[in-house]
Amino acid sequence: MFKNYIKVGIRNILKQKFYAAINILGLSIGIAAAMFIVFYVADELTYDQFHQKIDRMHRVGLHGKLGGQEVYVTSTCPPLAHTMMDEIPEVEATCRLWEWDNVVMKYEDLAFTEEDILLTDSNFFDFYSFRLLEGNPKTALKEPRSIVMTSSVARKYFGDETGLGKLITVGNDGDTYTVTGIVQDPPGNSHFKFNFLFSMSSSDFGSSEQWLSNSLHTYFIVREGSEMNNVQTKLDDMVVKYVGPEIQQFMGISLQKFLDQDGAYGYLIDRVEDIHLNSRLEGELEPPGDIANVYLFIAIGLFILLIASINFMNLSTARSAGRTREVGMRKTFGSFRSQLIGQFLIESIIYSIIALVLALIIVGTLMPQFNLLSGKELELNILLNTWMILGTLGLTILVGVLAGSYPAFYLTHFKVTEILKGKVARGMKGGGIRGILVVLQFGMSIFLIIFTIIVYRQLQYTQNKNLGFDKEQVLVVYNASRLENNRDAFKNELSNQNMITDVSYSNSVIPGVNNTTVFRKAGAEEDHIIGVYFGDYEHVNTMGFQLLDGRNFSRDFPTDSSAILINEATVKELGWTNPINEELISFNGDEPEKLKVIGVLKDFNFESLRNTVRPLIIRLGTRGNLITVKLNTGEVKEAVNLIETKWKEFAANEPFEYEFMDQNFDEMYRTEQRMGKLFAVFTVIAIFVACLGLFGLAAYTAEQRTREIGVRKALGASGFNIVTLLSKEFMKFVAISFILAVGPAWYFIDKWLEGFVYRVSIGAGIFIISGLLALIIALLTVSYQSIKASRVNPASTLKYE
Repeated sequence: MFKNYIKVGIRNILKQKFYAAINILGLSIGIAAAMFIVFYVADELTYDQFHQKIDRMHRVGLHGKLGGQEVYVTSTCPPLAHTMMDEIPEVEATCRLWEWDNVVMKYEDLAFTEEDILLTDSNFFDFYSFRLLEGNPKTALKEPRSIVMTSSVARKYFGDETGLGKLITVGNDGDTYTVTGIVQDPPGNSHFKFNFLFSMSSSDFGSSEQWLSNSLHTYFIVREGSEMNNVQTKLDDMVVKYVGPEIQQFMGISLQKFLDQDGAYGYLIDRVEDIHLNSRLEGELEPPGDIANVYLFIAIGLFILLIASINFMNLSTARSAGRTREVGMRKTFGSFRSQLIGQFLIESIIYSIIALVLALIIVGTLMPQFNLLSGKELELNILLNTWMILGTLGLTILVGVLAGSYPAFYLTHFKVTEILKGKVARGMKGGGIRGILVVLQFGMSIFLIIFTIIVYRQLQYTQNKNLGFDKEQVLVVYNASRLENNRDAFKNELSNQNMITDVSYSNSVIPGVNNTTVFRKAGAEEDHIIGVYFGDYEHVNTMGFQLLDGRNFSRDFPTDSSAILINEATVKELGWTNPINEELISFNGDEPEKLKVIGVLKDFNFESLRNTVRPLIIRLGTRGNLITVKLNTGEVKEAVNLIETKWKEFAANEPFEYEFMDQNFDEMYRTEQRMGKLFAVFTVIAIFVACLGLFGLAAYTAEQRTREIGVRKALGASGFNIVTLLSKEFMKFVAISFILAVGPAWYFIDKWLEGFVYRVSIGAGIFIISGLLALIIALLTVSYQSIKASRVNPASTLKYE
C-alpha cells in the first residue's frame, strides 16, 4: 500500500511539471532560509555553553549613581575577587580579566601592534574551558611576564616552530615576556575573545587594594546547591565594609550620607550564559547580541516557512479541484477515507523531501556567504548534529503534512454522490480559502518590507547624522609614545604638509571616552560623574569642535595646565548660567585639584547614538599616545603613504598602525548593520517565495478561466480589460494584507527603535511606500500570466464549444 502511494505520488508530480517545479522551488528556498535562521539562532543561544561549569559561572557588575548620573558597568576593583574567596563560602573560584589594547610586541625582526589582550589570574584554564595546546595549564600564567597566545597568533610570529620559551618584547619600556603556552583560538560563540593572555602578576594593578578603582572584570563560580541570594547579600555587606571607608576618605562623607544624597553603589550578579543576549551593562569585552533580534529572526524563519507552505497549500488546493473525480471513483471502488488521506499526505511529503534535498544543496553552497553576511563561523558539520537531523526531518514531514492537509481532509470527507455531481469541484474553485492564504502570506511579506525599510533608514541616520564634529577623513595613529623624543618634530613635519590640515595628540579617541571620574563644584558638597580626557592645543581645531563661549587652550596662557573645556551637557549637569571662570574640584589624583573653565563646546556625540550626550571635560595634555590627523585631500591613499613615510623617519622599526575615525563609528553599529543586511536578504527571499506562489496561482486562474476569456474577447473586450479582470482579485488581496500588516509592523518597529536615543520617525510615508511596493511586486507577478492569457486567440479556445 505504502509503495503504491509513493508510485502514484511520483506519477502525479511528473504529470504536473510546471506546478511541481513551483512547489518544490518555493519549498526548497523556504526550508533553506529557515535552516540558515535556525543555525544563526542556535549559535546565538549556545554562547559560552562550551564551558564545563557554565551553569555555576557568574560575573559581578557595578551599579553606581552620583549627581543624578547612573551607571551600570562591567568594571570592578582588583581586591573584590580574593575578598569574595575569603568571605563568601558559596564561592568556589574567582577569576579576573583586564583588557589591554594597542600594545606593540616584537619578536626578532617582526613588530605588531596587538589588540584583544587580556591580563588574567593563574587559574584561568581551571576556570574556563579553553583548550591549551602547548604548555602546562596549572603554571602557564603563574609567573610575572608570562604570555599565552592563540595558535593563529603563534603562527604569525613563529611560523611552524613551537612558540614555547620564546621571548617577546612588549610595550614601550621594552620589557621581555616569555611564551609559556599556546591556546586554541576561542570559539566564535564566546562572549569574550582574546589573542593573548598575560599573567595578572605582570602588573602591579592586579594586587591593588583600592575598592573605588574599577577597571577589570570579576567572574566567579559558586558551589553546587548555593543560594545566589546569600552571595548577593554578602556582596552588599562588602560595600559597607570596604567601599564605605574609601568614600569617607576620598569624598569626605560617610557611605550612608552618600546614599541619602541620592547616590548608589552596589554589585550586580549576572549569569555568564546570559551575558551575550541579555547584557544590561556598559563595557562588555565584545559587543553583545540582543535576545529581541533572536526572537525577530525566529519570527522571520517561521514567516518564510509559512509562506512557502501556503504556496504549496494554495496550489495543492487549486489543483485538487481537478482531482475530485479521482476521489469519487476511488471511493466508488471501495477505498477508505484514511487511504485517500494517506495518498494526499504522502504526495505532499514527497514534495517536501525533494525540497529538503535541494535545500541542503543550497545551504552547503551558500554557507560561506552566509557566514560573511552574519559574522558567524558556522560549519556544515552542524548538520550532522543528532538534534539537527531529527529536527530537520521532523520539520520537513510537518511542512508536508500541513501543506497537504487541507485537500486531504477537505476533499475526502464528502459523499461519493456529491463528488460525482461536481458540487465539490465547483466549491473548491470558489477560492475563498486561497484568498485567505494569499492575504496571510502577503501580510507577512509587507510586515517584513516595512521593518526592513525602517532598519535601513535608522542605520543610514546613525551613519550620516551630524555628530557635532567632522569625522570624515580623520586618521588616528596609535602608539605615539614610540616616537619618544621625536613627538614634536613628527607633529611639525606633518603640519607642514599640504595634504594635512591639523595634527593633534590626545589620550583618548572618539568614539568613546574611557576615563570617567568624580568632580565637585568649588564650595559645594555634591559630586558629579563626568567623562574626561586630555588633548593638546590643536585638538579642538583638528576635531572640528564648535566653541560656543570662552576660548581654546593657548600657549600664551601658562596656567592652562589647570584649565578645562566643557560641553553643554556639563553646564546643564552643574546648573551654571555663566560657566566661564567657574571652578571644579577633581578627585582623580592623590590630592584634590582645582580646575578652571575657560571654554564651552557645543555638545557632540562622542559615544553611540543609543545614548544621550553625557557631561565631558577636556584637559590640556600634549603627551597623549594617540595622534589625530585631519586630511584635506581626496587622495587619501597618498596621504596615508606620506604619513607612514614620515613615521618611519622618526620611529624607525616601529609598526605604523592607524584607523579612520568614521570606520570606528561604523564599527559601533556592526550588529545593527549585519542585522539589517540579514533582514533585507530574508525579506527578499520571503517576497520571492510569495510571488512564486502568486505566479503559479495566477497561471492556474488563467487556465481555469480560458473559456471565459475567449468569450469576452469574442464580444470585444480589449487586452487591458482582460489583464484588469485577472489582476484585480489579487490586488484586492494585497490591499487587505496591507491593512492587516500596518498595526503589528508599527508596534514592533516602535519597540525596536526604543534602543536608540536618536531615532528616525515612523511616518505614514514608510507604510504607504511599503504597501505600494508590495502592490507593484504582486502586479508584476500576476500581469505576466494575465497578459499571456489576454493574447490567446479566442478562436482557439472556443472552436470546440
